[in-house]
Amino acid sequence: QVQLAESGGGLVQAGGSLRLSCAASGRSFSTYATGWFRQAPGKEREFVAAMDWSGGTTDYVDSVKGRFTISRDNAKNTVYLQMNTLRPEDTAVYYCAARRWASVIRTSVEYAYWGQGTQVTVSS
Repeated sequence: QVQLAESGGGLVQAGGSLRLSCAASGRSFSTYATGWFRQAPGKEREFVAAMDWSGGTTDYVDSVKGRFTISRDNAKNTVYLQMNTLRPEDTAVYYCAARRWASVIRTSVEYAYWGQGTQVTVSS
């Protein structure tokens, strides 16, 4: 079992940056694949970024490539999403997710654990 808690969301102007954190409880978090998803009002949850369990492979939705970076600090049991050059269309609740011993996962149903989400609002 692992519990996830996101933080770092907030209000930022277009062109600005935020770094989201996802802190995990429990041991062996280094064996978990992780992902970030987002959900805007009235829309379905959308894949944003993912990393396999080893940390060696990452994947991004096209709309954030070159602007967002997923990373992990195993010593801190924390996954990050660095978001640069933010746009108003990035506004959403951002969720992190995890699944043990998995490769890169883009589909939400394959993740076993989820955080509660953190709001990101980008003003124009």
